[in-house]
Amino acid sequence: MVSRRSFLRGTALASSLAALTPGTGLARENDDCDPLPPAIAGLASMKRQARPITAAERATRLERARALMASSKIAAMVLTAGTSLQYFTGIRWWGGERLFALLLPVKGDPLFVSPAFEESRAREQIAQSPLPEAEVRLWQEDESPYARLAQGLKDRGLAGAILGIEETVPYVFSSGIAHASPSATLTSATPVTAGCRMLKSAHEIELMRLAAQVTWRAYRATYESLREGMTQQEVARLVARAHRQLGFEGEADVQVGAHAANPHGSVEPQVVREGTILMMDGGCRVEGYVSDLTRTFVLGKPAATMKRVFDIVHRAQSAALAAARPGVSAESVDAAARKVIADAGYGPAYKYFTHRLGHGMGMDGHEWPYLVGGNTLPLMADMVFSDEPGIYIPGEFGIRLEDDMHITATGAELFTPQSPSLEHSFDN
Repeated sequence: MVSRRSFLRGTALASSLAALTPGTGLARENDDCDPLPPAIAGLASMKRQARPITAAERATRLERARALMASSKIAAMVLTAGTSLQYFTGIRWWGGERLFALLLPVKGDPLFVSPAFEESRAREQIAQSPLPEAEVRLWQEDESPYARLAQGLKDRGLAGAILGIEETVPYVFSSGIAHASPSATLTSATPVTAGCRMLKSAHEIELMRLAAQVTWRAYRATYESLREGMTQQEVARLVARAHRQLGFEGEADVQVGAHAANPHGSVEPQVVREGTILMMDGGCRVEGYVSDLTRTFVLGKPAATMKRVFDIVHRAQSAALAAARPGVSAESVDAAARKVIADAGYGPAYKYFTHRLGHGMGMDGHEWPYLVGGNTLPLMADMVFSDEPGIYIPGEFGIRLEDDMHITATGAELFTPQSPSLEHSFDN
């Protein structure tokens, strides 16, 4: 799957190749043979600190899912290729338009439905899952996988039951299931999947903390390696190489100057200059768990207006951190940050702070729940969110600060040190 950041990097590179002539400093697409800058070369791998999630942990998740299914009156749940399937079983599946699915009843035996020609791949992964003895029903290319699933429901006495469909299941699959099982009632399984995934175990918190710290170190090493005249792509490749040096694959979208006023950037080719805002937004993945950090800084001396806006954003991020704790609503944390920005003259509402404060995080970069107006969900201990206020002034610059925030039993913590200033982003 192509991420937003990967798309921006790829299209920006194409624009850069068209716009820049040889000798302008554009780095080669594959520059891993180039000498590493000293700050990146000095990074030590943190790979050994990452402990993988075990099948026993996933079995506990399945039991939690069954409990939530029972309370939601869902008799069985269907998962197809994607994050939730991996979360509950450890199975990493790809297959496009061919259905590979797990049917998980509240009670009784689970069932996998798989393309017949993928049997060996399916059984290999199922054997390592918490469901090694699960039944597998195969379908040939000229047969209906939905008929296999429907028969599995009938055999379990669930033909007319309420069937939860995971939210990312493609419509072609859900409609095929509905057509083959007309007596079943299809409903959203989000109360089950999000109900499990939004509360992190101590092990998950450990992995996410490590991922955030890896990205913070990669950013710091990149910052220490910056030179005037670098392109955004050269900076992005430094970020990727720094992550790799630390033992993980990571990336960042890099935006310079007025382009940073677009929260998700631009594909226009850009060059780092003294006194110009530079924004890095990215992260990495550690044993399936993500980080998502943004740092905004200036190479050289920033303008007074930039420093003032940075200070406002910093105070907004701190206000959100202070407001976040178990029992408060998700929207109240967004409101705490938004009030600081509006009171400083950059309101009302979404005028300059144009997006929600934050999103849930875990195995996906964006997942349930969200820190946004209208979300009255009470926060609970061991939720993890991005805390990322920003001010974006069209045609001038944008400043966003983003750290990953863990809701603790009594309040909240950031996994990484806040950025103290535009000139000294990593002096912590």
